[in-house]
Amino acid sequence: MNITGLDYNSQRERLVLPEYGREIQNMVDHCVTLPTKRQRQQCARTIVAGMDPALMSNFNLDIDWPYDISNARQMQTPPKPLDYPKTQIHVRHYGKYLFEIFEQLKTMAPGRQRDDLVRYTANQMKRDLVMWSHGYTDDEKVADDLARYTDGHIQLDLSRFRFAKVDMREPETNGKRRKRR
Repeated sequence: MNITGLDYNSQRERLVLPEYGREIQNMVDHCVTLPTKRQRQQCARTIVAGMDPALMSNFNLDIDWPYDISNARQMQTPPKPLDYPKTQIHVRHYGKYLFEIFEQLKTMAPGRQRDDLVRYTANQMKRDLVMWSHGYTDDEKVADDLARYTDGHIQLDLSRFRFAKVDMREPETNGKRRKRR
């Protein structure tokens, strides 16, 4: 369908800085076409208050800039990726803090305090597995992971150890249950 007078953004030239909008881009495009430097300077001063015509004109605007634009091209280069901790954590569903607890469990002497921490850690591991695996969990997997990540210092006896019940219901909001469709 081709209607005369309709101008779709998908048919227009791509914006250099979309956050400034098409009207500012049009003003900068007009400013570049002005014949004298004095006219371009006057036009740019009206735009420069909140915009960056140097980037928008692809550095083709020949005026006396009120500031140094020599480093402005660096703004167009994307930043370097951040070094996220996920590269150091092999099993992301357990997270950084559980791995810190695993390290602590390696050095703790046997006793009630270590047993309590093992119980809390194993139950948290099971909750994490349930959340990440959409309700599926395996007690043997938790015991195996706990032994592996504590370098064998902690061994759960599944015949004696009882996990806390994991509630898989959706949390209620504002005291009302969500209606199922």
